[in-house]
Amino acid sequence: MVLDLDGYLKFFTEYLKDLGVSGIYAEMLSVFLNGFIFLILLALLDRLLKRVIIEAFKIFSNKTKTSFDDFLVLTNFPRYIAHIIPLVLFNWFFTQLLDDYETTLYWLKKLLNIYVILLVVKIIRSILRTTRDYFQTKEQYFDKPLQSYLQVTMLFLWALGIFFFILELFDRDPLDFILQLGAASAIILLIFKDTILGFVASIQVSINDIVRIGDWITFSKYGADGNVTEINLATVKVQNWDNTYTTIPTYSLISDSFQNWRGMQESEGRRIKRAVYIKQNSVRFLTDDDLKRLKRIQLVAPYIDHMQKEVLRTNRKLEVDDSLPINGLNQTNLGVFRKYIDAYLYENPAINKDLFLMVRHLPPTAQGIPLEIFCFSKDKRWEHYEHIQADIFDHVIAAVSYFDLEIFEEPSSKDITNFLTQRHVKND
Repeated sequence: MVLDLDGYLKFFTEYLKDLGVSGIYAEMLSVFLNGFIFLILLALLDRLLKRVIIEAFKIFSNKTKTSFDDFLVLTNFPRYIAHIIPLVLFNWFFTQLLDDYETTLYWLKKLLNIYVILLVVKIIRSILRTTRDYFQTKEQYFDKPLQSYLQVTMLFLWALGIFFFILELFDRDPLDFILQLGAASAIILLIFKDTILGFVASIQVSINDIVRIGDWITFSKYGADGNVTEINLATVKVQNWDNTYTTIPTYSLISDSFQNWRGMQESEGRRIKRAVYIKQNSVRFLTDDDLKRLKRIQLVAPYIDHMQKEVLRTNRKLEVDDSLPINGLNQTNLGVFRKYIDAYLYENPAINKDLFLMVRHLPPTAQGIPLEIFCFSKDKRWEHYEHIQADIFDHVIAAVSYFDLEIFEEPSSKDITNFLTQRHVKND
């Protein structure tokens, strides 16, 4: 075959000489024409191979059950593979064609080797992307930061590719280059500081399972409140509830404090923790008439009966002067109201009774006495949770007046106007 190629390569030389072209120019023109014709044929072969290999991959992938080969087609793996045969032919042909032109052949092979390095990187990148896309279709890998793993791997791959690129371009000794690279490590660390921090953070986030794709997080510092849609080397992408997107530096997930709602989503209920403020001057002891009236409220009637028996027994034992309610043990409207809310929550089917449930007083404030409800709803979906919480406090606010209590509220301009009007009428 080499002999046939030699004959082909000499064809244009002899033909040009017959046309009267001098020897050296005839050889140079022959090399140019042979190279040009071969490059055209090689380009046509490359296009043909790409079509054949891509179609062959599509047919093969349609017959297999796995989707891995489908993703290979989507990431251009067949297209990159198709370049291998033309590259081999290119190297073989131009080695023969430029045998007498050592300098030109030397630089041409350098360019070819650099292209081969680039092609190898692209092939490996295609396989890595295919692996990522394939694993993203598996349920057990859905919440894993596969994009971050891919970016870390690609960072090392491109660094390795650039390393071989420089070695090939400048004919450097690998060991000598590594030593010089080590001397410049301080500058490299400074330039790639954010990348290195992101790389370390992404590993810690993954190993410690700090955040997963699909987690609901609240990060007030960056205004993020929504679901994590992507975790990569540099940033974490969050889709907020208003459908806007917030990007958070990956390193912030281990350097700053944020709230991850995964524990709530995986638990048996979602916490309700809210208070109403009772006016302190509306709190009083209950009279016998008050107790008779409040016994008509079914949820609290058993408690009132039980507590009143305890009050009478204790006061009789201590010989308390019951002419004043402050003496001895007596029930208050706020205490009965608190027990009513407690009973109401236990009767509410939307509340999970297996989790913590409590109605408590908080320290008094300038706005009154905070009466806090602490419980868990069974339904954790946001819209249903808000409906459950709203229903509870609708009922609590409406029930306050039945216990002769008042809820604190800042006076509005209308309240002030009415007060001044009434005062003016009274003075008149």
